[in-house]
Amino acid sequence: MAKAIMIDIEKCLACKSCEIACAVAHSKSGILEECMTEQPKPQTRVTVEAAGEFGVPMQCRHCEDAPCITVCPTEAIHRHQPDGPVLIEQDKCIGCKFCLMVCPFGVINVSNDDKVMVKCDLCIERTEAGQEPACVEACPTKALKLVDEKDLATGKRRAAARELVLSIQKDNNRDAASAAPKENPKENPQ
Repeated sequence: MAKAIMIDIEKCLACKSCEIACAVAHSKSGILEECMTEQPKPQTRVTVEAAGEFGVPMQCRHCEDAPCITVCPTEAIHRHQPDGPVLIEQDKCIGCKFCLMVCPFGVINVSNDDKVMVKCDLCIERTEAGQEPACVEACPTKALKLVDEKDLATGKRRAAARELVLSIQKDNNRDAASAAPKENPKENPQ
């Protein structure tokens, strides 16, 4: 089943722990202290963008009909499995930037050495080993979660249903309050 990273923007502190964890996870050493001296510098595949009062972690959405796969002239961008994440094979990538131009979310970037393209791979090695992606694991408020896309849709439906019920209850309470007889303070002096 396809997986996606769900973002609860109300929980996001914009602390950028996800960015750091991602860069470290994709570094040569995988160790923060060591990767700081690596060349080229480790690069994050998630970026926390400011949106009003919220921070929004942005990374590849692994689109079902991914335009980056369609435009890649060397077939460097592909999926290993039909419901797997969209991946870039670095040794096939020629850095043409066609994928960057067609990405609807703007989450594909040029590598720090300006040779190839990079993007979120859902930490494929980690997820295949039963671990969460580095960004999800690092989030101190659990604003990021790796979920099955089916569960994501179910959760959104449940949340929408709860909001609808709360709205109806609020309307009913407001109607009941406006229909209640009002006391006239002049008639009932105390």
